[in-house]
Amino acid sequence: MQRPDMSVEVAGIKMRNPVMTASGTFGYGAEFADYLDLESIGAIITKGLSLRPKAGNPTPRIVETPGGMLNAIGLQNVGVDAFISDKLPFLSRVATPVIVNLYGNTLEEYGEVAARLDALPGVAGIEVNISCPNVKQGGIVFGTDPLAAQQVVRLVKRNTGKPVIVKLSPNVTDVVLMAQACADAGADALSLINTLTGMAIDLDRRRPILANVTGGLSGPAIKPVALRMVWQVAKSVRLPIIGIGGIMSARDALEFILAGASAVQIGTASFLDPSAAQRIAQEMERYLVEKGVDSLASMIGALEV
Repeated sequence: MQRPDMSVEVAGIKMRNPVMTASGTFGYGAEFADYLDLESIGAIITKGLSLRPKAGNPTPRIVETPGGMLNAIGLQNVGVDAFISDKLPFLSRVATPVIVNLYGNTLEEYGEVAARLDALPGVAGIEVNISCPNVKQGGIVFGTDPLAAQQVVRLVKRNTGKPVIVKLSPNVTDVVLMAQACADAGADALSLINTLTGMAIDLDRRRPILANVTGGLSGPAIKPVALRMVWQVAKSVRLPIIGIGGIMSARDALEFILAGASAVQIGTASFLDPSAAQRIAQEMERYLVEKGVDSLASMIGALEV
């Protein structure tokens, strides 16, 4: 048979295949250029950007755990202005859509970062990290309060004409409620899940291993939770879904596609294998050839329950 059609479109962003890189695991793209062909994957999602540079948390801030890893990097980044001047020129030369992840500690910061990115032709879309505390409202996390999440989404939408993808936190009572709130506020797509809050303890020292005490759990350990949440959200909102959580192989990725995701993000796998995103995209195509599937789009949401 001829090669299957691997292309997908998410919120108007056309991609050669559904494999994206997960924010915070792929730097700003250039760091991985020696390990894979950046034009072999569907999209590059940058490390989360804030209005001003941020140093992040003290070390140690990453630790391996059974079935995954914990990180408490603290959203270290160069800031939006340095990204525009120092990082974007390289990405603009790569024929792969670039989606910029952003966050803020106040509502106003979200809006300002979105506004600065709006006029940039090298940015195909924006992914909004709402798993951040609102420092002006007692530290409540934007992504755990439907009204706060809606405020963020509405403000970002007002400040940019680019597609807006909202990255949902799993650390909520009802992820469907959060998804519906973001959809109602105008989100163009949803990505899920972000990391689960966890911790690791050094038994002999009787102290937490991470300097921050808690961190975000990622990797294969969270895949069943992520699959369930993607499936629930895909049934409940009429928006494209991007699946994230413990995807290490093509089979993992295709499970998310069946559950209702139009695309997937590769995160922790890139720490083990820097070429993981390209490998998984190639493995997905081989699977479709073996099974005689003409188009990846035909598998989206095709789970039989």
